[in-house]
Amino acid sequence: MPIRAILTDIEGTTSSISFVKDVLFPYARRALPGFVKARGREPAVRKWLDAVAAESGGVCQDEMIVEVLQGWIDEDRKHTALKALQGMVWADGYQGADFTAHIYSDAALALRAWHAAGLPLYVYSSGSVPAQRLFFGHSDDGDLTGLISGWFDTEIGGKREAASYARIAESIGLPAGEILFLSDVVEEVDAAREAGLSTVLIDRLEDYPQPREGEAAHGHARLTSFAQVEV
Repeated sequence: MPIRAILTDIEGTTSSISFVKDVLFPYARRALPGFVKARGREPAVRKWLDAVAAESGGVCQDEMIVEVLQGWIDEDRKHTALKALQGMVWADGYQGADFTAHIYSDAALALRAWHAAGLPLYVYSSGSVPAQRLFFGHSDDGDLTGLISGWFDTEIGGKREAASYARIAESIGLPAGEILFLSDVVEEVDAAREAGLSTVLIDRLEDYPQPREGEAAHGHARLTSFAQVEV
């Protein structure tokens, strides 16, 4: 079955895990108290703060909510409210040119080539859609948002759940088998395969010094660079 669209993860796939762990997470952790103090009354912010409070047993003071969020950052918790708030904080960092988003050169080249060839490109990340747009809009390789046809985050479902990929295929409007999903997480490509998508496990040496070969790849095609992806 020919590939007619590509769906890609970000962290560990198009971009290094270390950038997220060593730059973005610490920045959000440091900036959250000031951000919540300055913007906590805005409806778009309050919505997510209240969601955190409700899940944490009705915590009501913003200072306590910030502590919960900082704990979730330390745990790398994939929570939609945390991802939404982090995205807002990162927006300030990108716009202030505090940093640009790392992207592997082979990923940037491949995305441009696939787009030029007429292949629709989609992103599915645990980071919120606004954070994804910021990431690709302020990458080391410039503004890449024009290459992307659609964005998906955990509001469509968890990344290790086959149903999420079925919903994404329905949203894209193609048979699942005509969509190629690229990710560095074995459990994610497992879920995508269960939903019928074509899959590639991206296994970059920079992010995974111990190659995941043989049984560790769970039968998925294993590639170390976007340059090796054939569509």
